[in-house]
Amino acid sequence: MVNLLLANSQSNVFVLVFWMIAVGVALFFVGTIFFQRKKGKQLKEELQQLDKIKQNNTEYEFVLKAMKIAVWRYDARTQSFTYENDFREGVNTYVPDDNETLSQTLTAISPSDVARVNKSFGDIVEGRTDFYHEEYQVNNLSAGASYWEESYATIVERDENGLPLKIVGTSQRIDERKELEASLVAARNKAEESDRLKTAFLANMGHEIRTPLNAIVGFADLLPIVESEEDRNQLIREIQANNNKLLRIIDGLVSMSKIEAGAKSLMMAKVDVNQLLLQMVDTYKPTTMLELTTECPLEQLLIQTDREKLMEILDNLTQNALKFTEAGSVTLGYDALGDRVRIWVKDTGKGIPAEDQERIFERFVKLDEYIPGTGLGLSVAKSHVLSLNGTIGVESQVGEGSTFWIELPLG
Repeated sequence: MVNLLLANSQSNVFVLVFWMIAVGVALFFVGTIFFQRKKGKQLKEELQQLDKIKQNNTEYEFVLKAMKIAVWRYDARTQSFTYENDFREGVNTYVPDDNETLSQTLTAISPSDVARVNKSFGDIVEGRTDFYHEEYQVNNLSAGASYWEESYATIVERDENGLPLKIVGTSQRIDERKELEASLVAARNKAEESDRLKTAFLANMGHEIRTPLNAIVGFADLLPIVESEEDRNQLIREIQANNNKLLRIIDGLVSMSKIEAGAKSLMMAKVDVNQLLLQMVDTYKPTTMLELTTECPLEQLLIQTDREKLMEILDNLTQNALKFTEAGSVTLGYDALGDRVRIWVKDTGKGIPAEDQERIFERFVKLDEYIPGTGLGLSVAKSHVLSLNGTIGVESQVGEGSTFWIELPLG
């Protein structure tokens, strides 16, 4: 009986141990499966996070490329720069070496900007400000070129005392913007100057028109009461002279109005330059005490051009020479230059300062306010010369006279 009880007891213990082992194995497998699933889920989340970071970095680079920006960091402990991404575009861009110091970087900046940039960057490095922004010119000495650059920066890490440890910034080339700004400033200055000259022109115009008109009216009133034939003829000559002055003023205004309106029609024909110069001398010789001559090296020189416009050009240049020459001579001539001809008007007048030799061809410009004129003659001449595919210029020395010239194609 005892043996039977012992056998049953041993059997029960075996069964109990078996089930305990089975339950343990089952729990182990269940735990393993649960852990693997949790680990797999975590791994999946990490992979998704990595993909998201990778996607963000890619988008970040696309933004930098689109904006053509370089990203850099400044370590206040090592006092050096490190460039992470550089997507700046342009020729001869200066690229600093890794771990380049501030003093080394400043050597590439234009001397006129160094002090300002150094102070501004020093303020953020020493914690006096949280933001940095500067525009400056970079001189790439190795490439022998310069360009404009704009930089922004801010603090991204501080020490326990609040002082900057790391600064992150961006740099971008702004050559096109600077060129646009310069052109806008030049256009504004030119517009302001043009407005000032127009105001002076309008103020002067009344005097220019009134002077010959008063002479015409005054002399005409005297004609009926003058008995002497000689005096009468003198009055008639004065009226005719002032008539011509008034007509020249009006012609200048009409010509400028046509130019402003965009009238570009040309009547091209064969024109003899010798004949035009002689005609100009014959027109003005009776009106001046100066020696008025021509220098024509060829018996005949034919060019294909607009006769009326060329006559107006020569008329304006001749009037200008006579107006500013008190004594001596005015000579009209030309030089054949292969497929072009240079026609010139030389005088022995007061001359033109070098700094004024370009602007005298602008509208309403008068170098001497005491000499009559509208300030339109040379501007009209320049416009006509350009319409004829030519060039115009002046060579002059103060006190020695001037030579105004135009170059036109022969055909």
